[in-house]
Amino acid sequence: MSDVAIFWDPKGMELDSLRSKRYLRATDGDTPYISVSIRMLSIDTPEVHYPGNSKPSRQDDNLRQLAKWIKDGIAPVDSELGDYLYPKLASGKAGSLQEEQGKKATEVFKDLVEEKLSRPGSKKKRSVFLRVADQPFDRYGRLLAYMAPNYKKDERSSMTPKERGTFNLLMVETGWAAPFPIYPNLPKHSDLVLFQATAQEAYEEKRGGWGDHLTLAGYEFRMCVRLYETTRKLIKGRKLSDTEKSSWVTRFCVDVTTRRVYYPQQYYKVKPYNRIFIWPEDVREAVGMLNLLPSG
Repeated sequence: MSDVAIFWDPKGMELDSLRSKRYLRATDGDTPYISVSIRMLSIDTPEVHYPGNSKPSRQDDNLRQLAKWIKDGIAPVDSELGDYLYPKLASGKAGSLQEEQGKKATEVFKDLVEEKLSRPGSKKKRSVFLRVADQPFDRYGRLLAYMAPNYKKDERSSMTPKERGTFNLLMVETGWAAPFPIYPNLPKHSDLVLFQATAQEAYEEKRGGWGDHLTLAGYEFRMCVRLYETTRKLIKGRKLSDTEKSSWVTRFCVDVTTRRVYYPQQYYKVKPYNRIFIWPEDVREAVGMLNLLPSG
């Protein structure tokens, strides 16, 4: 019989998993250092690899075929969303454009890091400040966080909120990251206001990826790849439930300026810079917490 006298939930506690990570070093017997990848919160850049390690350019023919299925009424997509997606997919270069923009976004991010972490007159780089989400890891073991240059107190006092902004915000400002805030991991109100205004400015000035009318945000590209796979199964005669037919898009969308909630296939009705996304299981809670309204 155990001598443990404290109460503990019989099921224990399920901890967030980091999955496998590379060991770097240890400073003492209980302080190891490991490599941890970060998924920057509230933004989504074009994909360099998707699905898996595949190049997006390999999806060109598939997405052009999806455009035909949409036009012929075969794909399980609402007609209005289909009309919105069709020209972007029918171009025959939706995947190549995604990959090209993904590489550009990577270059821009690296340049921003080099610029913002450099100290004037010093070879020593700044450290970074991380603010982690309530649920700190995603299903891939990446740390969910806002990341910013770690400025000193006297530096921050002479800077505007945008000047000391996170890399998340800076990427949105360049136009190479689409806003992608997901409830409940939202920035505080003042930061959300700045985030929305910055995103709108980048969109209206056609910066970065917004300069091409065929651009698919990263989440749209992934969605279309899933829609292609779902439609292909139907064409092959697979029996799919209604849930399986619609599983390629599941997040509800909120217009941050009107508080109205839209069904997953209606997200396109909200301007890209006004979108907040909500997982289905969080909608009931979000409606109460954010005082949301039905879309129509």
